[in-house]
Amino acid sequence: MTKKAILVLADGTVYEGYSFGAQTDAYGEVVFNTSMTGYQEILTDPSYAGQIVVPTFPLIGNYGINEQDAESKKIQVRGFAVREDCLEPSHFLSKGTIHDYLNESCIPGIRGLDTRAITRKLRSSGVMMGMITTDKTPEEALNALKETPDYGSTDFVLDVSTDKPYEWPEEQNKPSRFKVVVMDYGLKYNILRLLTQFGCKVTVVPCTTPAEKILKMNPDGILLSPGPGDPELLDYVVSNVKKLVEKKPIMGICLGCQVLAKAFGGKTFKLKFGHRGGNHPVKEYATGRVHITAQNHGYAVDADSLKDGLEVSHINLNDGTVEGLRHKELPIFSIQYHSEASPGPLDNTYLFENFINMIKSRNSG
Repeated sequence: MTKKAILVLADGTVYEGYSFGAQTDAYGEVVFNTSMTGYQEILTDPSYAGQIVVPTFPLIGNYGINEQDAESKKIQVRGFAVREDCLEPSHFLSKGTIHDYLNESCIPGIRGLDTRAITRKLRSSGVMMGMITTDKTPEEALNALKETPDYGSTDFVLDVSTDKPYEWPEEQNKPSRFKVVVMDYGLKYNILRLLTQFGCKVTVVPCTTPAEKILKMNPDGILLSPGPGDPELLDYVVSNVKKLVEKKPIMGICLGCQVLAKAFGGKTFKLKFGHRGGNHPVKEYATGRVHITAQNHGYAVDADSLKDGLEVSHINLNDGTVEGLRHKELPIFSIQYHSEASPGPLDNTYLFENFINMIKSRNSG
């Protein structure tokens, strides 16, 4: 675990460190996350597909890896760049080290970096492609990067979505009151856990599932999940959602929020360095409340492009970007942040309750 490694950015900046996890090369869009905990959730979040993640918190792996904290079936990041990894984690649920966790999944890590310096670099220059390597020179890595596809040119949703429909296990001793179909653009398991806790029978379907097939399932509501990549590449998803918006109550999360905006003729744009962390303040217009939210997105909805009854419901207090949408007449709303995450803890699970109440109102009407 003392083999040297480098992280090379597309602009030629080089950061030297040591390899941990798998000793293999990886390239991806380099992004930073400001959360102090939750590294396993970050690693397994499908919204990080195609990216090398840099946590700003200096010590990673101190409470180990466990079976409960995984948010998908595998590690989704391309690489992990940290200040220090812990070799002797301490937690009663721990089943191993982060080094072993990465190594078993053939995901490379690099440690010993000045991650705060990388963060400052990305904040000033914007996110960019990068490569972790143990055997290439900086020049070789930079040349290899020039031959790799840019992050924004790849449809990662097709890579992370489920291949076939499946049902999420229901809560024991809790009868299901409503049937919800979740469109899987890269969802996290906690979305499914929360829906079942609120009494929903949940069916997850692939991102390519036709609207007609979903409507034949006769769900009480539809949830559009988070996911990775540029929504401009998802015309096949948007066209499907257009056929659903007047048929059923709909809730969108993160990428699902952007898809809804596009379904109503809105536009999206890429943020300079994105929102990734557990401490982003968001104001809800309806109540005036400020919520501390967990976020992970590199694209945002253009508020000036909204039309056809869709309006902004939440706003980011750091940069003024859109954090939520609602329709003035239809039972539709979405948020750009992750309501299934727990930075508060559980500050934003009320949104799932709002979704259930919207379904109740539609059914009673």
